[in-house]
Amino acid sequence: MDSGSITLIITLGVLLLMSAYFSATETAFSSLNRIRVKNLAENGDKKAELTLKLYENYDTLLSSILIGNNIVNILLASLATVLFIGYFGDIGITISTIVMTILVLTFGEITPKSLAKEYPESFAMLSAPFIKVIMILLTPVNFLFSQWKKLLVKIIKKDEQQGITEGEFLTIVDEAEHDGGIDEHDGELIRSVIEFNDLEAISILTPRVDVVAVSIDESKRAINKSFVDSEYSRLPVFKDSIDNIVGFIHHKDFINYVMRGDKAVEDILKPCICVMPLMKISKLLKVLQKEQSHIAVVTDEFGGTVGIVTMEDIIEELVGEIWDEHDEVIEEFEKISENEYKIVCSTDLEDMFEFFSISGDYDSTTVCGWVIEHLDKIPSEGDSFEYENLTVVVSKTDSRRVLEITVTVNLQNEGYKE
Repeated sequence: MDSGSITLIITLGVLLLMSAYFSATETAFSSLNRIRVKNLAENGDKKAELTLKLYENYDTLLSSILIGNNIVNILLASLATVLFIGYFGDIGITISTIVMTILVLTFGEITPKSLAKEYPESFAMLSAPFIKVIMILLTPVNFLFSQWKKLLVKIIKKDEQQGITEGEFLTIVDEAEHDGGIDEHDGELIRSVIEFNDLEAISILTPRVDVVAVSIDESKRAINKSFVDSEYSRLPVFKDSIDNIVGFIHHKDFINYVMRGDKAVEDILKPCICVMPLMKISKLLKVLQKEQSHIAVVTDEFGGTVGIVTMEDIIEELVGEIWDEHDEVIEEFEKISENEYKIVCSTDLEDMFEFFSISGDYDSTTVCGWVIEHLDKIPSEGDSFEYENLTVVVSKTDSRRVLEITVTVNLQNEGYKE
C-alpha cells in the first residue's frame, strides 16, 4: 500500500468522524431541553450561553449542519470510490457503495445520533464552538437559503403557530414526574394551578342548605350559640330570609363589641360580596383580595342565595384540604368491605368517577346531583340502580337530598382504583 492510499484512508476516517459530528450535533440541538440550558446559562455557563444563542437561530444552525454533512458525505463517497477502483477496478464502484453505506449508517448516522439523543445538552454544548465557526464560514450560503425560505413561505400559506396548549403542558408535567424531575406532590400542585382557571364558583361553594347563617334580629345569646355550635369564625347575617344576606360578622368582633360592649350586630357587619355561580374562581380570588374579604355570597339570576364561597375553599383547590383543630375530618370514600364503599354525596362527581375508573356525561357536579339525575326523583333510602360495573344504593337521606350512598363493585367487570 503506497503513501497515497494511506493518506486517502486517513482522509476517509477524518471525513467519517466529521459526518458523525454533524449527525450528532443535529440530533443534540433538536433534542435538547431549552429550559435546562437556559438555567445553566443564567448560572454563568459560557458554553450554555453560546448553545442557547445558536439554538435561538435554529434555521441557520440546521442549514449549516445539513450543508456540512452533505459535503462530507459526498466527499466520502467520491474518495472511497477512487480508492476502491484503484484496487478492484470497475467492480470497486459496487464495493465502495456497499462498504461506505454500512460505515456511514453505522458510524456516521445511527451511532452518533443515538449517543447524542441520550446526552443532548452535553453534546450540544461540546459541539457549539466548532459549529459556530462553520456557521460563520457558511454565512453567504445560509443567506441564500434564508431568502429561498422566505420565498417559499410567501408561496405556501403557513398556518398560524400556536403556543403550548394546556393539554401539552399537562403532558410535560406527567413526563417530568415520570422521569423523576419533579415528585408527585409537585406534579399535583402544578396540575391544580393549570386547572385552576377552569373552575367556577358553583363547583366549590357550600350549598345554601349547608350554610350556617344568623338573622340580624336574633338575640345575642342565639347568635353566640350559632358560633359555638358551628365553630366557624365568621357567619353570614340575613334579614327576613337567607336570600337576603346583608353582611358577615366575625366571632371576635361579636364577643368584644356586642357581647361585652354596647354595639348592635348592625354596627359590626362586614360588607357582603355577591357573585354569580359561573364566575371563575381565579377571578373571584382577585375580587376577594381587592375587597379584603374572606367570603362571597353566590346568588342566582333572581338574587336568591345559592351558597357561599370562602377564601379557604379557593386556596384548597390549589393546595388540597386545609384542616384545623376544629374541623371534622370526613372520609369521602370509606371502604366497608373488599368491594363495597360508603360515599358522602357532597363529593365531587369527577372524583368519584376517577376513583372507580368510570366515565359519564352529566349536568350534576356532585354525587348527590348525579343520583337524583339518574333516578329522576328525590331518592328515598333503599333506592338503587346499576351503573356500568357499580351497584349504587341510597343509604342515607334527609327527605330533601341524598346524604350517603353505598357502592358495590361487581367483580366480573372491576376496574376501580384502590
